[in-house]
Amino acid sequence: MFFKDVLGQEYIKSYLKSSADNHRIPHAQLFVGKEGSGTLPMAIAYAQYLLCSTSDNKEACQLKCANLAHPDLHFAFPVTTNDQVKSHPISALFMTEWRAFMKEQPYGNLYNWLQFIGVENKQGLIGVDEAADIVKSLKLKSYEGGFKVMIIWMPEKMNSAAANKLLKLIEEPPEKTIFILVTEDEEQLISTITSRCQAIYFKAISEKEITDALIHKEKISENAAIKIAHSAEGNYNKALHLLHHDAGDDLFEEWFIVWVRAAFKAKGNAAVIEQLVAWSDTIAKSGRETQKHFLKYCLQFFRQALLYNYQAQSLVFLETKTANFDLKKFAPFVHSANILDIEKELNSALYHIERNGNAKIILLDLSIKLTRLLHSKEPAINN
Repeated sequence: MFFKDVLGQEYIKSYLKSSADNHRIPHAQLFVGKEGSGTLPMAIAYAQYLLCSTSDNKEACQLKCANLAHPDLHFAFPVTTNDQVKSHPISALFMTEWRAFMKEQPYGNLYNWLQFIGVENKQGLIGVDEAADIVKSLKLKSYEGGFKVMIIWMPEKMNSAAANKLLKLIEEPPEKTIFILVTEDEEQLISTITSRCQAIYFKAISEKEITDALIHKEKISENAAIKIAHSAEGNYNKALHLLHHDAGDDLFEEWFIVWVRAAFKAKGNAAVIEQLVAWSDTIAKSGRETQKHFLKYCLQFFRQALLYNYQAQSLVFLETKTANFDLKKFAPFVHSANILDIEKELNSALYHIERNGNAKIILLDLSIKLTRLLHSKEPAINN
């Protein structure tokens, strides 16, 4: 992947090329950016630049990097067991799938990756087996005599045992070994990791950059591209998701509508609590990554309803498919008196599910709180 293949982030491209050309390359760098900002494509483009700029055969080097098959380019990313890998999962066992995923979804998120390998109902992890494999692979000399580059994607999914095993290596790596850690959430990383890295912060991609990419890469009309780019909120992965209408959102919409309808009915009606218990049980069976993705979908749904309620329809991109559900009628129930509490409770549920709390209890507690919040009244405005 070349720098020109990465959307936007021109200042970062210039900085990375300049630092490499002037031989001022930090041995450990942390690329920090929200989903869809291009942190991982940039890391791959940067690794290719480092590996190929001093290569005797640049064309062959670039071809190997394009296929993610360069012997001095290493990856680590969250994995888990599946039908083929029954125990001790490490990234090296998933490289065929990883190359295919990067070719199809270079801006994809963790949920997309776990879906791709058919384990979206499990949580991906970078564990101590992975750390041991990293240490082993980086002890070897560079195959082509130049740099060795280790890209660790989503290091926030690294458990403490893995992090502790890698600390010394990240602090004092072998000669010409470069670590690039690519994270969406710097705060989830342990401080002993971040303190050893030079951080580079990525901004959201501009609407114009997303629009141009959709027109030229996806071959859609300018008007359609502008509408999607406006809705994507600087996230190119989200733009592609909106364009292709991923089927996962249809299920999330169904879950959401069943949920809010039951929450409306539950006030003063104890029998409806059984529906909320059944709903919580259904979501709890879906797997933690799916639960987390669904809660993020709920946050977005409530925010869209709020915008609709306050006459900001130009910012509303959500289009529901359920025949007997009208966003216009739902929107007045989301307002200034409850939106902050709704977001607080959703984020709290997300936090506890990420930390392996009992999903059924967490979701039922959230549901009961929602019954109260949806029935709260917005204060009248006195003229």
